[in-house]
Amino acid sequence: MSHIVSLRSASLRALRSNSTTRLAVATVTKCTTYPNRPNFHQQQCSFSTLPLSPTGIFSTQNNSFTKRSLSDQTLIVKSSYGSLSALTRCLHTSSIRFELVNVVTPSFPESVKDGGIRFLKKVGDAVAVDETIAEIETDKTNLSVNAPTAGVITSLIVKDGDSVISGAQIAVIDTSGVGAKPATSGKPAETTDAAKTKEEPSKASASSSGPAPRTTPSVPTVPKGPQRETPTSQISVTPAKQVQTATGIDPHKITGTRSETRVKMSRMRLKIAERLKEAQNTCAMLTTFNEIDMSNMVEFRKKYADQFLKRHNMKLGFMSAFVKASACALVDNPIVNAVIDGNETVYRDYVDISVAVASPKGLVVPVLRNVEKMNYADIERTISEYGEKAKKGTLAIEDMDGGTFTISNGGVFGSLFGTPIINPPQSAILGMHGIFDRPVAINGKIEIRPMMYVALTYDHRILDGRDAVLFLRKIKQYVEDSRSIFLDI
Repeated sequence: MSHIVSLRSASLRALRSNSTTRLAVATVTKCTTYPNRPNFHQQQCSFSTLPLSPTGIFSTQNNSFTKRSLSDQTLIVKSSYGSLSALTRCLHTSSIRFELVNVVTPSFPESVKDGGIRFLKKVGDAVAVDETIAEIETDKTNLSVNAPTAGVITSLIVKDGDSVISGAQIAVIDTSGVGAKPATSGKPAETTDAAKTKEEPSKASASSSGPAPRTTPSVPTVPKGPQRETPTSQISVTPAKQVQTATGIDPHKITGTRSETRVKMSRMRLKIAERLKEAQNTCAMLTTFNEIDMSNMVEFRKKYADQFLKRHNMKLGFMSAFVKASACALVDNPIVNAVIDGNETVYRDYVDISVAVASPKGLVVPVLRNVEKMNYADIERTISEYGEKAKKGTLAIEDMDGGTFTISNGGVFGSLFGTPIINPPQSAILGMHGIFDRPVAINGKIEIRPMMYVALTYDHRILDGRDAVLFLRKIKQYVEDSRSIFLDI
């Protein structure tokens, strides 16, 4: 039976015929298989070779080496299993050229060195072009590994959970489609084996313990008098044999079985914890508070919500007002936009505001660039795009790099009051909270107004209390009366 012999581009290297002699393969024409031997097929391959020396090449035939001139030669493989495997490492017999394709990890950003891989497909699964077969979890976001071609996954080079770097080979795809197996082909066998394994100890224990007693054992009587006290340290709240270690479970379900489950923290969660603790250990954080009357902003939103939606095809929210007010306040107070670098203070003539967004995998902080040049529509559009990316897990590292100021909106979850933590190396962060109707004094009268508490946490090493308070009052002014932004007052 005649086949085309394909040589993968990644395998165009020297063919090792033994431990000391190499044979370089340039092209391959065809291979004929003779099914005459009971153990291994005898293969006769015609190929062209490149000389290892200026005068000729070495080829092997009948387990001997022959020096020949540069031309088409014939290589007969009929020796031991080792010789055959040495050949098949570089050559592959197939009716389709380039049937095996390597899957490699994508390029990582400069700030990311490695990541933990999680496979979404297993060996034997069929994949389509650009279908996601694995995810790489980094310190900041997840990177998708897509199939470069359609085919069947024949092998996984790394294990699930291993750390990989940029450009590492993780899997092999067979484009011919041969070797596909059902996704559940291995599960029944494993289940059967596991069941047999569980049945054998059960039978052994039953035979050793003898027949079951026919009578119910009597209940022990309750002793009279005070009981001996047992130190609390000797009591095991949860027996060690009931403690389980598992991954991929729902930690929000409490069933009352008094068991414990340990779940490994994700790389993103570990990085968030590290940065928050770094902020506490580095910054001299202090928080100042104020309250904002949202009456004008609520009326403004009601009045222009429909027109804004019709023109820009998106809703008008409160976030754009706070982002724009913060940008204008940062322009008025450049020290809040500055940062400490060693023994120097670095001032920036641009405003990049990070907006904290909750994603299924943790807190992410994408950055809005040059907010001082944006209007409400630009801000709402950018935040909406980042929100969709966060839900899908497609935020890039570049989307979260940088930032000169951060806004965290806990009001979407109904928060009344809180103190945010600085996002290092920034110098301040604004915390928004929920809008609630409260009685306030207006011109000597008690009125019910929609009010919001706001908090500004700042680094006291670079900001004095006066600067922080005036900055927060400026935000309050711009939100309560946005006309003052246009009047530059």
